[in-house]
Amino acid sequence: MAADPILKKAIILSRRKKYDSAIKMLEAEVFRYQDSFNYYYTLGISCLYAGDFGGAFTYLNRAKNIKMRDPRTLLALAVLFLRRGETGKALDLYLDVQDLDPDNPTSKRALAIIRRHGGTESLGTWLERGKLVSLYPPLPKAGFSFNPVPLALILGIAALGSGIFLGIQKIPVEHRGGLDQSALEEEEEKNPVETGGAYRYVFTRDQVISYYTNARKLFNQYRDEAAKRELNRLLESNASAAVKNKARLLMGYTATPDFNTLKDRFSYEEVFKEPALYRDCYVLWHGMAVNLEYGPDKTSFDFMVGYDSKHVLEGIVPVELHFPAAIQGDEPLEILGRIILLPGDAQKFMLEGAAIHQAPGY
Repeated sequence: MAADPILKKAIILSRRKKYDSAIKMLEAEVFRYQDSFNYYYTLGISCLYAGDFGGAFTYLNRAKNIKMRDPRTLLALAVLFLRRGETGKALDLYLDVQDLDPDNPTSKRALAIIRRHGGTESLGTWLERGKLVSLYPPLPKAGFSFNPVPLALILGIAALGSGIFLGIQKIPVEHRGGLDQSALEEEEEKNPVETGGAYRYVFTRDQVISYYTNARKLFNQYRDEAAKRELNRLLESNASAAVKNKARLLMGYTATPDFNTLKDRFSYEEVFKEPALYRDCYVLWHGMAVNLEYGPDKTSFDFMVGYDSKHVLEGIVPVELHFPAAIQGDEPLEILGRIILLPGDAQKFMLEGAAIHQAPGY
């Protein structure tokens, strides 16, 4: 990242406590850095140190959507939740950091503070004394790099790749977080279907177990969108309430993808045919934006799917973006967005944008 002159200059300004100058410089470049984690983190952390907590929350959330497991981003967001008095959300983020980096001193200190000042009034007094800044993650350096993987692990992998024996006879297969928690109990496996009632899909006992087993397998392979489709199939079916509760639990562990990590890509035609199967799934579609409307907290437009070549129009979908975006209506557009079913009509849906990419002739 050090080779990028704009980001490097903004970091230098922030480290000199010229936060407003850094923020102004970066916000002017929002279109250039649409999907850059380093851009949104640098902008968000500059806002945090400048005291612009609303801007910090917006930009750091965007950074988290791009890179879900970055400890410094999680630390910064946890600070913002603490400031709001949302201790539970802050605690969850600090525990996530502990999982990623067990020796992280900031998360250890924050957890000790939360334990000591567990009451709302006590924590409020601590905040009023201006102590929160002690939990801010450090400002990035001009040549900073984010890599949550410990050096020892990297060296271990390299050694294994070179055929060096490290005294490890067996490396255990680890389950992704959420897999064990979502396993069906014996009684749930015995009675996985409901009798009576009207459902979109009606399955046998074996079919319910098969779909749920496949969903957990896909989830453990980090194919979250394909897993969600199987889970939605069960949620729309005669599967038992217990199975549906486990399906919702497993969905809660799925992650927001980015342009590089989205493994299963569903077409507009697939979604249009059965929208209920794709509720909350992320899709990546190309097209053109029309009827653009800019508001203080969102940008909305109609997305002409498939019309980026101006030859074939697959369909038109409403889109909402809850992050700053400068969109050119006359240029092709890529959208990574989440399918949201519209109330009152199970066949209608919209996209909640997570990331966009626009460049002439992409």
